[in-house]
Amino acid sequence: MTGNPADTLLDSWSVNAEAWTDAVRGHCIASRREITDAAIVEAVLRHRPRRMLDVGCGEGWLCRALAGQIETITGVDGSPELIEYARASGGAEFLCRDYARLIETPAAAGADFDLIACNFALLDDRVAALLSALARIAAPGAHLVIQTVHPLTVAPPYADGWRTERFDGFGNAPWAEMPWMFRTLGNWVKTISESWRLIGIGEPCTPGAPLPASLLITARKA
Repeated sequence: MTGNPADTLLDSWSVNAEAWTDAVRGHCIASRREITDAAIVEAVLRHRPRRMLDVGCGEGWLCRALAGQIETITGVDGSPELIEYARASGGAEFLCRDYARLIETPAAAGADFDLIACNFALLDDRVAALLSALARIAAPGAHLVIQTVHPLTVAPPYADGWRTERFDGFGNAPWAEMPWMFRTLGNWVKTISESWRLIGIGEPCTPGAPLPASLLITARKA
C-alpha cells in the first residue's frame, strides 16, 4: 500500500459518497438491515442522552434515526460530499471535520456531549488520539458507544494492520477500494482504556448465524 493509508481512506469516502449513500438508504447492506442498525440505536438510547455527537456520521443515517428522541444531535464527517448528503436530509447539525482536525481542535465539533457514537467509523490508525480528544469535549459521566467490525469475521492473520475493503455485496456501484485498520479485540480494549473506562462489550448476532455481526463497545468518561 503506497502513500499515507489514512489519507487514501478519507479520499475513498469522497469518491464513494454517492454509492455509499445509495447503499445505506436503499437498505442494500444485509448486516445493517438484519441487526447492526438496530443494535447501535438501542445502545445509544439505553443511556438516554441529551446531547449526542455522531463521529464519522457519513450521510447522516444514525442522526436521522435518533432525531426527535435526543434533544441535540451533531454529526461530523471528514467527507464534504457525505456531509452534503446528510445536510440535505436533515435531522441534525452536520459539520465537515476530519479526524486530524478533531484531534488537534476537538472543540471544533462542539462540547459537553453526554454521548459520543462511532458507528463503523474508527477505521484508521489514529483512534487512540481521537478518543483522547473526544474525551475532552465529553460531559462528566458521558458515554462512548462504538460499533465496529468484529475481529472474528475478518480473514487471518489475527494481527493489527491495514486491510483493504472492496465493498463486495454492498450494491453494484463502481466502488473505490478503501484501506482500513484491522484491530484485535485486545487492541480495542487497550486503545479505549487509555482515555475512557470500558464498561461493556456486546456481540450483536442474528439468530442462527455462526459469527457475530459486529463488536459493540461501551465506555464511560474516565
